[in-house]
Amino acid sequence: MKLQLDRPIVFFDLETTGLNPTEDRIIEISCVKLMPDGSLDEPRTKRLNPGKPISAESSRITGITDEMLKDCPTFLQISKGLLDYLAGCDLGGFNIARFDLPMLTEEFKRIGKAFDPAAFQIVDAQRIYHKKEPRTLEAAYRFYCGKTLEGAHSAEADVLATVAVLLAQSERYDDLPVKTADIAQFCRDERFVDSAGRFHWQGEEASIAFGKKNGTLLRTLAVTDPGFLSWMISNDFPEDTKKICKEALKGRFPVKPTV
Repeated sequence: MKLQLDRPIVFFDLETTGLNPTEDRIIEISCVKLMPDGSLDEPRTKRLNPGKPISAESSRITGITDEMLKDCPTFLQISKGLLDYLAGCDLGGFNIARFDLPMLTEEFKRIGKAFDPAAFQIVDAQRIYHKKEPRTLEAAYRFYCGKTLEGAHSAEADVLATVAVLLAQSERYDDLPVKTADIAQFCRDERFVDSAGRFHWQGEEASIAFGKKNGTLLRTLAVTDPGFLSWMISNDFPEDTKKICKEALKGRFPVKPTV
């Protein structure tokens, strides 16, 4: 193994009832320990009873239902064993800095057990991926077309490179749609309710996708904090985002497309 580890790294991944660390709960946790000598221990996987319903979207993605978890232990019941397993280790995963670690931290906070993320070195393979494989037009042109983009950031060079990249992508990927409408559908982020992604679909409902209100259902926010929606309307958000806010204040909410 090329890596030189000072101490073991526990790689972990979570499945949850939803995407909001302060409101959602862990329904499955899997851990595996990478030792300094390069060996791996046996993965440890537990399903947990979250004490609240799983969102329809989470159940669809994970295949886990409320019925499957009714007799599983709670996070509190497995917390001591988990802390013992993490002791003396660092933490690793894919996108854990943005999602799994905040979710785990909130779970420990909720049951009153000490857990300080700052006590661990955090190794996030997604961060490495994004830094080593930059998502820029120059990088895409080099990857798909095998050429260096001359004159990058001039409008003409960039637009011609973009066309070349798309044509190369259509040749490379047999499963990429070929009709415009189908390509456009492929390019859409299915989470987005509005064009800027300020609202995401949470099951069949729209929810806030940024800031302290992240994960809060739009329908709930319209009742409990309409001032937040008024603030969005009066600030620098796209018009389609503002329209959703205005409609929500009138009691009308987005309907998720069936296709």
